[in-house]
Amino acid sequence: MSRLLIVDDHALVREGLKRALAHEGFSQITEASSIAQARAGIAASQPEVVTVDINLPDGSGFELVRWIRGISPDMAIVVLTLNNHENYIRAAMKAGASAFVSKSEPIPALVAAIKHSLITPLSFSAQGLEKLFNNTHNTLTAREFDLLAQLEKGHTTAQISKSLFISPATVKTHLASIYRKLEVTNRTAAIHAMHEQGLSSK
Repeated sequence: MSRLLIVDDHALVREGLKRALAHEGFSQITEASSIAQARAGIAASQPEVVTVDINLPDGSGFELVRWIRGISPDMAIVVLTLNNHENYIRAAMKAGASAFVSKSEPIPALVAAIKHSLITPLSFSAQGLEKLFNNTHNTLTAREFDLLAQLEKGHTTAQISKSLFISPATVKTHLASIYRKLEVTNRTAAIHAMHEQGLSSK
């Protein structure tokens, strides 16, 4: 069965997934708890499929998805997270993921997504995809989710700029877009709106 890398910051989640997927026939499974570990793991084991959680200790899972897709058009990337808000689904698709699966879905759904992604890694599958395309108003991009994660940590514009390797002016442009989409006027209100709308990765 295909080589698989599980990227999640919770050891219990990784262990549970590893056992469940091993039962489904996946025997070459490695783990990572951060973006840094995932990058090292990909270089070391050359997995054919990677499952990625959104909330990682050293950044957004979307950042990792974009990095993987940038180095490999053939690798299957499945975003696996607790939050199935349509903004997250759209952001995963734009980042280059092959599929999006909620952790609340049963293991067979994850296995099906993995198998589909291995066959067509540049396609995208997710529950509720039709609804997503019918509701494109005010959807956040993957990069905007990266900034929201930074806002939750209380980072300044300068810190966000350094962390995401973008200019302060670009940070401000993204923030203005986020405020408009969330219908708020400042960072505190944006963070509050994130939690109210179920967009927080915490």
